[in-house]
Amino acid sequence: MSFDTSSWLAQARALIGPAHVLSADNGDDLTPYTRDWRGKFQGPALAVLRPGSTAEVQALVRLAARTGVALVPQGGNTGLCGASVPMAGGLQAVLQLGRLKRIREIDPENNTATVEAGCILQTLQEQAGAVGRLFPLSLGAEGSCQIGGNIATNAGGVQVLRYGNMRELVLGLEVVLPDGEILDLLRGLRKDNTGYDLKQLFIGAEGTLGIITAATVKLFSAPSAEVVAFAGVASIAQAVRLLGAMRGHLGDRFTAFELISGPAVALVRRYFPETPALLSGDWPWYVLMEAADGGSDETLREAVQAALMACLEDECLEDVTLAGNLAQGQTLWSLRENITHAQQMDGSNIKHDVSLPISRIPAFVEQMLPRLQQAFPGARPIVYGHLGDGNLHFNLSAPEGVEAGTWQAQTEAVNQVLHDVVVAMRGSISAEHGIGQLKRHEMAMYKTPAELALMRRIKQALDPQGLMNPGKVL
Repeated sequence: MSFDTSSWLAQARALIGPAHVLSADNGDDLTPYTRDWRGKFQGPALAVLRPGSTAEVQALVRLAARTGVALVPQGGNTGLCGASVPMAGGLQAVLQLGRLKRIREIDPENNTATVEAGCILQTLQEQAGAVGRLFPLSLGAEGSCQIGGNIATNAGGVQVLRYGNMRELVLGLEVVLPDGEILDLLRGLRKDNTGYDLKQLFIGAEGTLGIITAATVKLFSAPSAEVVAFAGVASIAQAVRLLGAMRGHLGDRFTAFELISGPAVALVRRYFPETPALLSGDWPWYVLMEAADGGSDETLREAVQAALMACLEDECLEDVTLAGNLAQGQTLWSLRENITHAQQMDGSNIKHDVSLPISRIPAFVEQMLPRLQQAFPGARPIVYGHLGDGNLHFNLSAPEGVEAGTWQAQTEAVNQVLHDVVVAMRGSISAEHGIGQLKRHEMAMYKTPAELALMRRIKQALDPQGLMNPGKVL
């Protein structure tokens, strides 16, 4: 029996309104919703559905369950692993959650906010700041990524050192289950020891177990003082010593610790020539650090300066500069943020998002640089990342003169060389970007049979029809 697309679209329009059901039949361009922002993944969709409430999401999920149409939940579509766009094959519709954007409540006394899945991350940051609170998740796409997607991918960013990733920031969820039932777990509690912590099933599940429609998240007192420093180090081992020393001196005031390789800095200066020379000489590795607290700028600056002087005396760093004001601090951060843009301007690169125990990162990099150079002569490693939480973006730019398609064809071979070592060192092939469709086959290679079997049992129990974001993660 053939599927009646016109009838299905009519039912969807009756549920959420004709203006919010986009389809090719109606002359709508679905490409912005069916292709990821990097242009690596694209798949067909019956429609793009734009519900405006949890009740409308529930109605659409029930329609999908009755008719066997799979749903691909999508937030800002800023992910790097193709989780938010359809795959080829099967009947699928994109469930675009951008209209669910209300901040339902900010509770300063409880230090929580309850927000809908389509709320832009930057909007939450600004609204929290308006009442003297901080929502600490911070990443490059914060002006367009949405909270639901941040939760579904367990996003990380630059403040994980102090505040943890998204899993640590979520207190409660509202989820529409695959059968259309609403699971209301929106409790702003730090302590709730009543059985299984069900919200954890959906954090990082990339929409494969249900549709996140709202969340209650932690807020913190907004810092009144911030100090940024930029240091040169002779090796990653020295950077690891510096991390331990600064943590010892500053404790919880130490909020970010970013590692940047010399070639990464050179690449930024090549494409952003206005980038200032921050230190008197060039170093093989650099570290961007930030400290913040609720005191005065002067007191915090004195504490950071004292810590850095002690680190210089203990040979934990070679050279350092301290931002004199907020604008200078933003200049230091812009160097880190421009690495991704510089790589895009430079040409094709193969990206990696790995994590390792911090103590093993020096040995890992020492192994990987010559091994990759031997296997792929002329390839240019651009290494940077959140050393404070063990997360490296170990990217490999194409050798000079090699076409993008030729280089991208080497992706699996490059991945195997790098990921074999990561897993052998008890690391992870995905630290903060998720699995999506990009790393699904690799996860199957590196997870234990017991882990995979349990994940499949959970998927089967919650989504027996396999209609929640099919082809992703598993």
